[in-house]
Amino acid sequence: MLELNGIRKTYVTGTTSVEALKGIDLKFRDSEFVSILGQSGCGKTTLLNIIGGLDKYTSGDLKINGRSTKDFKDRDWDAYRNNSIGFVFQSYNLIPHQTVLSNVELALTLSGVSKAERRQRATEALEKVGLKEQIHKKPNQMSGGQMQRVAIARALVNDPDILLADEPTGALDTQTSIQIMDLLKEISKDRLIIMVTHNPELATQYSTRIIRLLDGTITDDSNPYNGEDDNITTKTDEDSLTDKKSGKTKKKKTSMSFFTALSLSLNNLMTKKTRTILTAFAGSIGIIGIALILSISNGIQNYIDRVQRDTLSSYPIQLQKESVDVSSMIENMMGNKDKNVDHDKDKIYSNNIMTDMVNSMVAEVNSNNLKAFKSYLENHKCDVDGYISDIQYSYDVPLYIYSTDTSDGVTQLNPSSVMENMYGMSVSGDGMMSAGMQNTSVWSRLFDNRQMLDEQYDLIAGSWADNYNEVMLVVDENNEIDDYTLYSLGFKDPAEVKKIFKNVMAGNSYETEETQYTYDEVLDKKFKLVLPTDLYRYNDTLGIWEDASHDDEYMTTVVNNAEEVKIAGIIRKNPDAASVSVSSGVAYTKDLMPHIIDKVNETQIVKQQLADPEKDVFTGMSFDNDKTSISTLENNKSLLGIASEDNPSEIDIYAKDFDSKEKLQDFIKNYNDEVTADGRDEDTISYTDYVGILMSSVSTIITAISSVLIAFVAISLIVSSIMIGIITYISVLERTKEIGVLRSIGASKKDVSRVFNAETLIEGFVSGAMGIIITLILCIPANAVIKNVTDISNVAQLPVAGAVILVIISMLLTTIAGLIPAKMAAKKDPVVALRTE
Repeated sequence: MLELNGIRKTYVTGTTSVEALKGIDLKFRDSEFVSILGQSGCGKTTLLNIIGGLDKYTSGDLKINGRSTKDFKDRDWDAYRNNSIGFVFQSYNLIPHQTVLSNVELALTLSGVSKAERRQRATEALEKVGLKEQIHKKPNQMSGGQMQRVAIARALVNDPDILLADEPTGALDTQTSIQIMDLLKEISKDRLIIMVTHNPELATQYSTRIIRLLDGTITDDSNPYNGEDDNITTKTDEDSLTDKKSGKTKKKKTSMSFFTALSLSLNNLMTKKTRTILTAFAGSIGIIGIALILSISNGIQNYIDRVQRDTLSSYPIQLQKESVDVSSMIENMMGNKDKNVDHDKDKIYSNNIMTDMVNSMVAEVNSNNLKAFKSYLENHKCDVDGYISDIQYSYDVPLYIYSTDTSDGVTQLNPSSVMENMYGMSVSGDGMMSAGMQNTSVWSRLFDNRQMLDEQYDLIAGSWADNYNEVMLVVDENNEIDDYTLYSLGFKDPAEVKKIFKNVMAGNSYETEETQYTYDEVLDKKFKLVLPTDLYRYNDTLGIWEDASHDDEYMTTVVNNAEEVKIAGIIRKNPDAASVSVSSGVAYTKDLMPHIIDKVNETQIVKQQLADPEKDVFTGMSFDNDKTSISTLENNKSLLGIASEDNPSEIDIYAKDFDSKEKLQDFIKNYNDEVTADGRDEDTISYTDYVGILMSSVSTIITAISSVLIAFVAISLIVSSIMIGIITYISVLERTKEIGVLRSIGASKKDVSRVFNAETLIEGFVSGAMGIIITLILCIPANAVIKNVTDISNVAQLPVAGAVILVIISMLLTTIAGLIPAKMAAKKDPVVALRTE
């Protein structure tokens, strides 16, 4: 039962007060059709708005099922409007960008009804008013009578106790008005209908009770009700409202889901596609600027990182059993030593570096305990894994490679005999140069980092080497191999070098033939792996081992019985790689040297030498008593390739970048500090850093420049966000009536605010996404221009994470910019909002 006791309503404007209602006392039956008549300004609509909870009374009390509303909070009024009241307005007040079905469903979304049930109940309500076939139309596609039926269906869909109709036929013709009134008459059989009208004839014909108002007071009531003639059971539960027909407790708190708010906002934005797109484009300008800068800086940083990796793959941190501080020597030579000298600038002064240079050049050679450091490195590998591209361990084990073809005798390919052939024709007085040239090898260790190999090389034939007996042939970017390598690998006859040298020394020209090889010819190439110990045979008579490397018959047998090594694949330098670890020749895997070490250690000569380390296996005499040679145990170990995997002769640590190199240097320093603290000064490590004098500040400069540019462009992003906030405010003004409709069906202030926050969120997302898409498109010509100018490809690369973050930033900024307009929308008076045209 609805009851009004002494209801007064006073409107205050400045210093002027107008009393619209002057003590209204009314009680209504649960089911009746009440018409309120009166001239304009008498308070009819005000009374209707107070009954519907849209307007607040100044004094008195409105009781719902016996419960006073004096202490109602906003959420109580919202729940009351949503569950107990249905509004039908003269101007229909349908949301234009929603379909008929969505308009009717709207009240149910605030009640937390599931989507399936919502659709079913809305369809049934539309069927009751005869519009089941019109559910997918927009309001502007319907006649006035049809729109009023939609409004009635919306009012009925939540099965309210009370239906409030404000001039429901005021905008309709006579025939349509009769149809609407007949519909309302039918509805009044099981609920209370209160209708405000100017038409006394309609009121007399359809109403069961007519109340007349004049100047805010009741002048006549045709069928008054005192609350005693019906058997009414009231419910006064403070926490719920009760459906009088079903007896079920109605949900008190209403709430619009964020997805519903998104749907309302999206539909509204879609009705203004041009403005939405233009707004989003304006908002995306800042995003485009930042994204382009981020793309280029990211691409340049990636290029710098790649150059660092590629460069550092050629210049490792090198630890040798015996070393000098080359970095200090170079620093002294370049005069880079730190100085704190302040001269007057009226004279020229000397910078004395010779003493430091000489000291560095003749400094005592440092001995490194690489065995101890290797053990420490492997035990702490997890600490440095993130900084290392590869670690290579080298051993004093000679690599002997021979040609498989022994028909004309044996041909040694490595160590290369090319220069030996040349200098064997004419002994040069420059012995140092001769020795250096003889040691030139085209066999190198392959990186054990597949990711890095894939970045530096293209596999053009065959497959990657996976076993100790597989190697890779490296060609340059033009698929070329220098002829020195071809001679050294036996593709061309090494003996031809003698002819070249002889003719050149005689002053004659000599043209070598240009050769070509198919991939299959290269992949068919095989070599013979001869152990260092295989060069020696045992002399039973003398009981010693002799060098038999010059015995063709013996070596032919050795080579024929030796293991084969084959070329598994051909790799070519990637054009985008700044540097490569192996530029030419043959690259073998990390498994080859351990295999040779194991094989060597199993041979008889090695077992004999290690069994009696005091006796020289080549002379049969003690090393100390052998006066005829300078042989030592260490020399013999080197000749025979005796080594242990846990005791390398050299460790090359390849850093990922300059920052990682510094971390690795810190790691070595920590190791030195630890062994020094343990009293093991002899185990401290010195190393050679070939790129120590290079500066790593380039990436820092790029980062600084990018940050400054982004800061400037960010201003445009903020301005764009403010503009979206202003446009959202315009949207609030345009949708004022929609705000009133939402409030009339029970939407809270928070719900209204959420609708407009959702709109700015969508605008922010569209702006961000549009900015990213445009940036990706612009990166295509930008990359083409940069490639043409610098020959560096794919510089503009927008990182995925950066793109996502920029979209999120766009959404965040536009949402913040829309908070004030959304708050203004939430504070709008629903009564005033509904009057807006």
